[in-house]
Amino acid sequence: MRKTIIVVAIAIAAPLGAQWLNYPTAGVPKAANGKPNLSAPAPKTADGKPDFSGIWQAFRGVTSRRCPTGECEELRDTDHWLNFGAGLPGGLPYQPWAAATLKEREDQLGKDDPTSYCLPLGVPRLLVAPGFKKIVQTPGLLVILNERNAGFRQIFTDGRPLPEDPQPSWDGYSTAKWAGDTLVVETNGLRDGMWLDRSGSPITEAAKVTERFRRPNYGHLEIEVTMDDPKAYTKAWTTKITENIVLNTELLDDICAEGEKDMKHMVGK
Repeated sequence: MRKTIIVVAIAIAAPLGAQWLNYPTAGVPKAANGKPNLSAPAPKTADGKPDFSGIWQAFRGVTSRRCPTGECEELRDTDHWLNFGAGLPGGLPYQPWAAATLKEREDQLGKDDPTSYCLPLGVPRLLVAPGFKKIVQTPGLLVILNERNAGFRQIFTDGRPLPEDPQPSWDGYSTAKWAGDTLVVETNGLRDGMWLDRSGSPITEAAKVTERFRRPNYGHLEIEVTMDDPKAYTKAWTTKITENIVLNTELLDDICAEGEKDMKHMVGK
């Protein structure tokens, strides 16, 4: 009887342990009270540049309270997932056709959002997705692993130029250079017809995206995004996104099409 109980207990416990959901993150700076110090200096790579490695989550448009050092801090940000231009004076500068397209998509309750059909999020929408992202930084390459659909994005820092006539893709083609402690990423080759946010702001194949990655301290990542898409917008525009470090966990297998039961209900008006 005792052997049976032991075998069953191991069988039940193994899946949870195998997912590393509570495995401690290595190298986390601690405050005097032993709690994570998210305001500590950002880690550095061997060449002295900020290390963006870690699991990150975009900060959503709600007030949250964190007490990493014993004193709670209130944080508030805009919800770029719903509206990528949130916080911009006057909102996004849509071309007339783009504004009409946005209104039609909103009127139809977003039923034609590519993500509703389990298609990729694309750049730069990936940055503001609710799920987790894992950055792996190596010499010459920074990789962003996306928990949703086990996606990935490559940002090359090895000096290669952007392709001149790229085959359009969801994540485009990204290269980057350092400007002090800021990693400046340029992306082209995005697909026509992508959605920038849940509201339905459009992106065209003419879009060029510039992102400026900064890690001001251990717990926060700041990404300034400049979108230059003259087909969809009357001028280039810039917004800032904040992401927070996520500790003591790992990415999970999250495949959108597995067990999908929502599409038949996406009927709009």
